Amino acid sequence: MEGIAEIIDRELTLGINSLHSPATDAFWQFMSGRLPTFALFATVIVFLIMRLGWKKGLIVIASCLLCVAACDQFANLIKATVHRLRPVNDPQMLINGLHVLEEPGNLYGFFSAHAANVLGVAVCSIIGFSNDKSRSYRGYGIFIICWAVLVGISRIFVGKHFLGDVLAGFAVGLVFGWVLGVLAKLVIRKTEKPTAPAGSSPS
Repeated sequence: MEGIAEIIDRELTLGINSLHSPATDAFWQFMSGRLPTFALFATVIVFLIMRLGWKKGLIVIASCLLCVAACDQFANLIKATVHRLRPVNDPQMLINGLHVLEEPGNLYGFFSAHAANVLGVAVCSIIGFSNDKSRSYRGYGIFIICWAVLVGISRIFVGKHFLGDVLAGFAVGLVFGWVLGVLAKLVIRKTEKPTAPAGSSPS
C-alpha cells in the first residue's frame, strides 16, 4: 500500500511531466542527454587548469571525478536495495498519462544519479575555484547550479524519474560534492609550503 508521501510524489511528478510542448520536449531532451553536460564539464576542467595551475587544478579535477564515482556507486547500491520503478517502467504512471521522451533504461530509478552527479560536480568545482583568490566566481556558481537543477528537472520531463528521485539525488550530490570539495581544498593547503625570504638562512 502506498504511503501519503509516495502518492504526493506521483501526483507532483505527473503534474510537472504534463507541462510539455514540442518545443520544450526538445529542450528537456537536450538537457537530459549526457553529451551537453560532458561538454560543459570538459570546459570546466580546462578553466580549472587555467585558473589554478596544473597542481591545484588536477587536485580539484580528481575530487570532481571521485564525486561522480561516489554518487554513481551509491546510486547503484540504493537502486538495488529500494527497487523503486522508474516512472516509465511503472504501469500506473503510464495509465495516468505519463509523457515519455526517452527509452526506459534500467528498471529502477531511486535515486537519480544524473541529479547527484551534476549537482555534486557543481558544488565540488565551485569550492575548487574558490582556491583562486584573485577573482570572484559567483557568476560561475549561479550558472552551474542552475544547469544542475535543469538537468535534474529534465529527468522528470523525459519520464525517467519521479520528483522524489531527483530531490534525493540533489541531496546526495550536495553532500558528496561538499565533502570532496572541502577535502580537495585541505589537500591544496597542505601542499602549499611557505617559501623562505630570499637571502635568509636557517638560524
